[in-house]
Amino acid sequence: MRVLLVEDDDLIASGIVAGLGALGIAVEPAACGTAAVAAHAENTFDALVLDLGLPDGDGLDVLAEIRAVERDIPVLILTARDGIEHRIAGLNGGGDDYMVKPFDLRELAARLHALNRRVQGRAAPVIEAGPLRLEPANGLAWLDGEPVALSRKEVDLLAHLASGRGRWLTPDMLHERLYGLTERLGSNALNVHIHNVRRKLGGDAIQTARGLGYRLGWSLS
Repeated sequence: MRVLLVEDDDLIASGIVAGLGALGIAVEPAACGTAAVAAHAENTFDALVLDLGLPDGDGLDVLAEIRAVERDIPVLILTARDGIEHRIAGLNGGGDDYMVKPFDLRELAARLHALNRRVQGRAAPVIEAGPLRLEPANGLAWLDGEPVALSRKEVDLLAHLASGRGRWLTPDMLHERLYGLTERLGSNALNVHIHNVRRKLGGDAIQTARGLGYRLGWSLS
């Protein structure tokens, strides 16, 4: 899982990065709302952990700006604001979960995993992009209406690329999504899957850009 953390306290941020990293969750920190919006525009994340008291504005404004671009990203608000009115405002403002500081890193990780499972459960059952039709839950794929035999990892790779909605995903990001942080594999594993997908679906199925990574070659319908 890859998480965008919006937290202006360096000590708290570094603790979350190290603690969640040890639990298999990759964290990219952003110290202000402006940095968070820029990071979200350039990368794909599985969840957002958001403080409300930021140096350049209120976290709920940041949440609204990100929600306008990506409606379904899971958002966990992590803040010192512990009043019931704050909780209500946070959840009504687009947060999916709400935790109050101080907190336990194990609980934070558990809540992020729960949010991620919830999103996967409501993910679109069918992905259509150009000539490709994909049913990730069933592991089925069609190209121009004809069935194509893809492995489970190849289907997962295409689904993750589709989730980027046209944005580039780096090899490290794709590796984390396909295998997690704890599974040790040869450095060539991802390249093998990409090669196989292109062989079965055509060279246009996955685009590559040096220094940027990969993205789906067809636009989503």
